[in-house]
This record gives sequence, structure tokens and C-alpha cells, in this order.
Amino acid sequence: MATENINLFDTDQQPQQSWLVGTVVATFFESPDSFYKVLLVKEQSTNLNWHGDEIVVTGNFADVAEELPYRFFGRLVDHPKYGQQFQADNYQNEAPTTKEGIIQYLSGDEFPGVGKKTAEKIVALLGLDAIDDINQDPAVLDPLNLKTEVKQTLVDNLTTNNGVEQIIIGLNGYGFGSRLASAIFERYKEKTLNVIQENPYQLVEDINGVSFKRADQIAEKLGIGALSAQRIQAGLLQSLTELAMSDGNTFTSAEPLLNRTIQLLQDSRNTAVDPQLVADQLVELGKEQKVVGEGNRIFLKTMYDAEWQAAEHLNRIIQSSTLDQFNDEVVEKQIQTVERNLGITYDDSQESAILSAINSHVFLLTGGPGTGKTTIINGIVNLYARLHDLSLDINQYQDKPFPILLAAPTGRAAKRMSETTGLPASTIHRLLGLTGRENNGDAVAKDIEGSLLIIDEMSMVDIFLFRTLLKSIPDSMQVVLVGDKDQLPSVGPGQVFFDLLSSHRIKALELNTIYRQDDDSSIIPLAHDIKMGRLPADFTAHKSDRSFIRCNAYQMPSVIEQIIGKAKERGFSAEDVQVLAPMYRGPAGITRLNTIIQEIMNPLNDTRKKEVEFRGEKFRIGDKVLHLVNSPENNVFNGDIGSIVGITFAKAKGNTDKVDKLTVAFDQTEVTYPRNEWDKLTLAYCTSIHKAQGSQFKMVILPMVMQYSRMLQRNLLYTAVTRAKSTLILLGDQAAFEQSVKRQSVNRNTALVDRLTATISDVQTEVVNEKLTPAVSPLATSKATLAGNEETKSADDDAEPAILNQGVLTAELISSGRIDPMIGMGKVTPKSFTKN
Repeated sequence: MATENINLFDTDQQPQQSWLVGTVVATFFESPDSFYKVLLVKEQSTNLNWHGDEIVVTGNFADVAEELPYRFFGRLVDHPKYGQQFQADNYQNEAPTTKEGIIQYLSGDEFPGVGKKTAEKIVALLGLDAIDDINQDPAVLDPLNLKTEVKQTLVDNLTTNNGVEQIIIGLNGYGFGSRLASAIFERYKEKTLNVIQENPYQLVEDINGVSFKRADQIAEKLGIGALSAQRIQAGLLQSLTELAMSDGNTFTSAEPLLNRTIQLLQDSRNTAVDPQLVADQLVELGKEQKVVGEGNRIFLKTMYDAEWQAAEHLNRIIQSSTLDQFNDEVVEKQIQTVERNLGITYDDSQESAILSAINSHVFLLTGGPGTGKTTIINGIVNLYARLHDLSLDINQYQDKPFPILLAAPTGRAAKRMSETTGLPASTIHRLLGLTGRENNGDAVAKDIEGSLLIIDEMSMVDIFLFRTLLKSIPDSMQVVLVGDKDQLPSVGPGQVFFDLLSSHRIKALELNTIYRQDDDSSIIPLAHDIKMGRLPADFTAHKSDRSFIRCNAYQMPSVIEQIIGKAKERGFSAEDVQVLAPMYRGPAGITRLNTIIQEIMNPLNDTRKKEVEFRGEKFRIGDKVLHLVNSPENNVFNGDIGSIVGITFAKAKGNTDKVDKLTVAFDQTEVTYPRNEWDKLTLAYCTSIHKAQGSQFKMVILPMVMQYSRMLQRNLLYTAVTRAKSTLILLGDQAAFEQSVKRQSVNRNTALVDRLTATISDVQTEVVNEKLTPAVSPLATSKATLAGNEETKSADDDAEPAILNQGVLTAELISSGRIDPMIGMGKVTPKSFTKN
């Protein structure tokens, strides 16, 4: 089967390349999660100094057929365990060169229904070019009057085999290893080579692990010039993504974007880049609406839209239909009933929070640990149910949606909500029917049904998820958003909860009184001291629930080893104990600590002998593991922690799939992972602080050393400390903890506050009382690009605020798109005046 149509591996340009031709005798190994194979090949010809009849060949191959000849390109290597092998960089199918060979091939097992007689007829008609002719035009078979199903089988198998083979040959030619080649093929399938040839920079956006420099090398091979518009635009988009999304921002400014782009382009290819060329292409990206300029702020279009749409949908919910009104005496009586039922007496601030939530379309509740957020959530749920005559027995709602919905960003946080309220709770992704793998710009969620929605751990929600959530909320639904504004912001872009509170456009209450505190407790007061920017005087003193151990980074593994050993002796399980570290690398990093703790908590022994290895990490039955992505189809989500309960080897009796498998038990489900899905798991004895958000543990061990310097921030330390329920062990440098407390994290560059201010015209809190300018519809607001159009000035321009503050609607404002001509008309639209 010819491969001349793809010139990706030109052997004429590599005369010294070693090669061998031979037939595949057997497949020794075939990776289930990539194209990597180990083949035994019977040598027919070669330019190697090789004297054996057979040789082992390794590399990336599509499905190979035994007894068929292939030409392999690569080098002879010495494997320390298996001896000499041929390491193939690429290969091609050596089409049979005789009539007998072609007949044998076409009548083989790959072409069911094509017997020897049919194969002989094909060769008699088409000769030695039969395979190429059929691939180019299946109509050449028409004179033979073959049965439709036989012809289709023949054509489909030739096309499929040749197509996948060409793609793998192409990916090999670009130098991709087995893992990346597999990921690229899975993403683009039969379009793989077309995508790469049309725009190799697309790989940077779509494939984890493909850098701009790698894509740029392919682009250079394809003849895309160093100063081409395509390359410069790709560099700009990559730099904008890095400057904005990777740091949690939603925009950047021109100077750092241009500097980063020029550096990226010049580092990748040793070619000087004129800054004016980059500026020109930035303008082009603005014209194409791939980026949006607004004053001195530059957004990715998807990010710009997400913030505007979030603000619009929030305004829609706030301005929706009138809430049910209840007599004050009725409400007070029902609150007293709720207090009796729950065995609690609310103070003034708690009662105020509950009543505000009941009487608001959208309500924000924030507070640190022990301030009673859970108590108030319970109060809101129970009072809402009593006022609306709703049963909290979910069994009564089998044929209709449960009216009160509870959700959180992680499975563990949702589980805690369910445990404290007695009601079902889910992750936000599951509530919306999302997989977590959607493109941020076009995630489509299902509409949710119900009357009250409460979301906990809101600080973890990024702008994309928040926008998608709001789009799915009906006008009639009341929404309560709960969180701790002082915790780490979301991993994704934005600081949604912080911005919602900062906008003063939504009713909100912050809890400051600490309720959950035993007489001997020191963890919660420590957390509040950290929030206030200080360490207590007794920070290093030994407490009943807290202790501090001095050690440096190189002593850390030994100290943690001793602590974990003693904790295990005292009956603490792996589920009870969680080590949290800010970084993955180094002697006190997550990777090193996981291995150490695994050997203590779950060592190999006579009763535990099964172990598998995947990308340098060992897994055993009983291991504590972390799920790294959202998998709603299995009811498992990013951050969920489980335990390995089974290892099934490929050769095990009854394993029909013939691949290694891990079975993991989570809180609410059990999931089996074939080897090609093991990248969704990692050991969880030690995790990052971000991954621990939404969870709490009996014992938290928190190492902090100066080697973590760039990570040391107040919200990071605060979040880590608040993960501990009953025991907190701090270890490392006192100076590292002091630096963390002093270094307040810099707020992210976001525009959500501006969008909320422009969109929600009425102040919803008592914090801000001044009259604000009318709302500007973001759909009609000037979406200024960098094209330099003077008619599309941004809200940051000097002249515009003065015009807006006059409150005068002019023709100029309407025609320029800065003011919606329907402003002030509420839900009235032009259609309202159209006759049916």
C-alpha cells in the first residue's frame, strides 16, 4: 500500500538512515493506551550489519498484519535486559510486489468474504497496481460485478488500514512519542494530518503536552515562515492564554503581551521579530474577534464573553418575577419551629442571614471556619420548606424534580452538604450534565428545575463554570451562594465569589463570630489570625490539637515519615491523615512525599503482593488515590479521593478485555479503570492545597519551607489550615509561615465587577448607597477591538463616563452601540409591539 502521497519521512534526504524489510512474525507487546508495540520481525533485507534471521522491532505502529512485509526506519540499540533491538522511528507497508503476494494479501483474514478466487480476479483485472488503484478509485472493481457487501468490505478495510497507517506514519515523521501520538489521534481521528498541515499551532490549544515550540518546529518543517501572520497570531494567542488564564486573570495589557510574544517567537526560532509586526497581528486578531480590546485591557474573546454573560444572567435572575411575600408573624413562628426541630437558637446575625436569603432572588453568604455557614444553610432549607409547604422527604418527588437543589464544585464538598442537611447534593458539573471536558467557550448545560438552589464552596468556582451555571438557572429560582472569600480562588480564571462580594450589587452578609470552637481548640482561632495577617504569639507552642516542628526541606521527608508512622500506630488510617504541600518537585514536594507515605501506610507484604506501575508511579490494592478529571458518567469528579480495591491483570482468567485494570472505591461509587485511563489517577497521601479545597480531614500535616518561596501566600496557608478538623501538624521554617501570612495574594485582573456594575442597575446591599449610572447592556455595549476604530471607544476612555453620568440618552450613544436603546424598558422588547 503506497505512502508516496505523504512526504513526511523522506528517506532520500536521510541516506544514512538504517532500515530493514521483513514480515511480522508475532506481536510481543501492544500498549493499550498508545500505538507502541514490540514486534518480532523475520528479516528479508537490510542495510544493517545483522546476521540473524529474526529481530525485535519497537516503535509506534497502527494495526500490523502478520506475514506481511514492512519497511522499518530507525537504529539498532542495545537494550540492557533484552539485548539488541531495532528501534523504529517510522515505517511503511511494503506492498506485495508479485501477483502471488497480492492474491495472498487480499484473500487473507483482514478481508473477510474475499476468497482466493475473487483475489485472483482482482489481480487479473488490475495487475500489480491493484491495491493503489482501489484506494484511489473503488469504481475500478465495477467490471467484476462483486457482491455489494464483499466490495464494501474490501474497500473499507483497505481505506481504514491505509488511513490509520498513514496517520501514524505522519505522526512518527513529526517525532511524536507514543503518548502524544495517541492523544493527537484520539482528538482528531481521520482528520489528524489535515489539522496539523493546515495549522500545527492548533495542537498547542487542544493537546496537553504540546508546547508552542514543538508546534513551531512542525510549522517550520511545513514551510510556515518565521514572520508569517499565522505564526505571529499563534504566538499572541499562546502568550495571552499564559498571561491571563494560567495566572487566573481574565485579561492582560498590551505591553506584557507584546513582550511575551516577541520573546516566545524569538526563543523558538532564532529570528528577530519586529514589534510592529506583532502589533499589526494583534489588531488583526481584534478584527477577527479572537481577542477583544477595551481601553488598555486585552481579553481572549471567550473570556470577555464569559464575564459579560455571567453579569447579564445574574441580572436576569435578580430582576425576575416577584418573590412570595410572607407575614412577619408567620415567618417568626416558622423560624421558632425550625429552631426547635434543629435544636438550635439563632442569634441576630444568623437570623438576618436566613431571612435575607429567603427574601432575595440571589444572596451571598461568606465567613471563615466555625462561623456557622452550615447552620445557616440548614436554617434556609428548613425555613424555605415550611414557608412553601414543601416536604423534605425526597421519596415524595419520584415523578417531579426535588424543589431544593444543593451543589458544590467537588464531590467531597457535595457529600458534606448532604451529610449536614440530610438532602441530596451533587457536584455542579453533575447538576448541569457537564462532563468537564467541554470547551470553555461553548459548554452547553441542561436547564435545571427547582425553586431554591444553594451552592457551597463558591470560592472554587471559575468564571466559565459560573457563567454556564447561571445560564441554566430559570427566572423563578432563588439562589444562595455560600463560600469563604479568604480561601484560595479557583484554579480556573477569575475570582468569581470575591468579585460578586466586591461589586456590592447583590445582597450579602459576612459572618465574623466564631461559634464552632471547643474550649481547647486552637485551629479555628489560628485560621482567623492568619486571615487577619498575623501569627499568634503561641504559634510554635504545643497545643492539644496543634503542634509545630522545626525542620529544613531535606529533613522534611524523614520527619514526615516519623509522624505518619506514629499516626498509624495510634490508629489513624490513610483516609484520616492528609499531607498538604504547595509544590510537586523537590525533597519536600508532593511526588517524593507520596512515595514515602505509601511505603508506610500501604507497603508490599505477604498479604499484599499485587502492584502495577504507570509512568513512574506504583499502585497497590489499598492505596489512597486522587481522581484528576471530571467523569460524571461514573459519578466521579476532579478532586475525589478513593481507595484501590482491585487490580486485574491482562492475562487474568475471565478478563475478556485483555488489559490491566484498577478498581477504585469512592464514597458513592466504584469505578474500574483500564490502563489507558490510569492517567486520571495519582497517589493521594499527599496532595496540593488546591486539590484539598472542599475537603476536611481528621489530621492535616502541613510542611512549609523557604524553598516554596514563590508559593507562600496568606490565602494558601489559610486554606490549608482550615482543612484540619481535629489535628494540625505544622512543620518546616517558622520564617516560611511568617512570610505566608505577610504576603497577601494580589487580586487577579478581572472585569466581572465592572460588568456587574454596568449591568445590575440597583444596588442590592446596604454597603453602597450612592445612586449609580443606568445599566448598559453588554450585548449592545461597544466590544472595542484593537483595530483602532475611534467610533468604538471603551468605558475607560475619558469622555465616556461624563456622557453616561449625565443620564441623557442620545442618538450618538445608540448608534455607537454604547447604550441599549431599550434601556429602562425592563422585559419589554421590540416584539412586544408586534401584532400576532
